[in-house]
Amino acid sequence: MATRTDAPTRREQILREAARLFAERGFHGVGVDEIGAAVGISGPGLYRHFAGKDAMLAELLVGISGSLLTGAKRRLTEADGVAGPGAVLDSLIEGHIDFALDDRPLITLHDRELDRLRDSDRKLVRQLQRQYVELWVEVVREVYPGLAEPVARSAVHSVFGLLNSTPHLGRAGSLPGRGATAALLHRMARGAFAAAAADGVG
Repeated sequence: MATRTDAPTRREQILREAARLFAERGFHGVGVDEIGAAVGISGPGLYRHFAGKDAMLAELLVGISGSLLTGAKRRLTEADGVAGPGAVLDSLIEGHIDFALDDRPLITLHDRELDRLRDSDRKLVRQLQRQYVELWVEVVREVYPGLAEPVARSAVHSVFGLLNSTPHLGRAGSLPGRGATAALLHRMARGAFAAAAADGVG
């Protein structure tokens, strides 16, 4: 997968524009020709890259779930033996904030269009998400050792809900600046975990 500093491939350009258009107008409100026009190729030309809109949607939603899990595992590996549990949790929060601020259309897509995936793809998304949640739960319980597992899991889901609310905060340009927004979200996430620990230890 290309990093954010790599020039996007044509396939990645198509996915990016498809995500934007699907999020703005809904999956059924966008035609293949429109996605092609957004990247400067004919609609039929997209079929050299994807079998159709369903394939694009599946790659977007399965892809971001896999990317979040892979990124979280990488952060844990990099921190192994170097950083304490608190720093690891901070790193996980930062990674999810990057996703929430940089991939807002994908959050909208997940909320609105997940049920449109075929069963096998939807099950894969759910499986990847469960693994991602469990990774967070383990780290949260290392930071707050007495926290019961169900409470930790509930707190993780609550923090995801908080961070994933960014598409509803207004247009990207209306936010107070990326750095300030990220810092605020980070403080709110940490505060949510601390509150859960204060209320749910045992």
